[in-house]
Amino acid sequence: MDGASPLQILEFYAAAGIDLAIGDTAVNRFAPEPSLLPEQAAAPRADAQDRAAAPKAAAPRPATPPPPDDAAGEARRLAASAPDLATLETLLAAFEGCALKATASRLVFADGNPAGRVMIIGEAPGREEDETGRPFVGRAGRLLDRMLAAIGLDRSGVYIANVVPWRPPGNRTPTPQEIAICLPFIRRQIALAAPELLVTMGAPASQNLLGQKDGILRLRGRWFDCEIEGRKIPALATLHPAYLLRQPAQKALAWRDMRALKARLDPR
Repeated sequence: MDGASPLQILEFYAAAGIDLAIGDTAVNRFAPEPSLLPEQAAAPRADAQDRAAAPKAAAPRPATPPPPDDAAGEARRLAASAPDLATLETLLAAFEGCALKATASRLVFADGNPAGRVMIIGEAPGREEDETGRPFVGRAGRLLDRMLAAIGLDRSGVYIANVVPWRPPGNRTPTPQEIAICLPFIRRQIALAAPELLVTMGAPASQNLLGQKDGILRLRGRWFDCEIEGRKIPALATLHPAYLLRQPAQKALAWRDMRALKARLDPR
């Protein structure tokens, strides 16, 4: 990146998902390795010879997530065992079955009021959510707050979570495998919160929780029955605020959806 300013380089790193320094000093990977002095090469130290003669201990292998089928089964078992939201959060924080946990800074479990009438479910945390541990606090979150305020709601009256509770590197879309592993936890979270209504934001949340295959532009504005542990919860699919930031012209569609939610909450 010859000629680039420090700000341009930082912006490039941020766009590539590199947002965490792992050392205080930069490492030049292209510099040649320093050669040994002649006397060092000719006369190895005694302790080095002793170490060479001793049997070598096996290097510890890094922890790896279990196979996806095993991880999904363990997720179902743990989620089903949680009697309340606090226990579910503790179990999820200790769960090692999703590889996203290794690259995220922290678990992003939920925000808002678990006793709220509406539960809003998005896709996955972004950078600011990963830093704070709260869902929907970045630009998309601020837009969500304005959308809720337009129909007389705020975070004290809704409960907010994501299908995937760890940030994917570079804010990429979670893979179907990652979603399948995390799905038992969000379904149990819905069951324990027991909202009156659900709002699924974006394609991953709408498709996976509502059992649909259509794109979000076909799904949005429609009500579905989301069956959770034997209970059917009315669910409204709508556009994700992050999508609206990229496509401002579609805000009119989201406004229709918010009006439909308001009408369902307060029928005349």
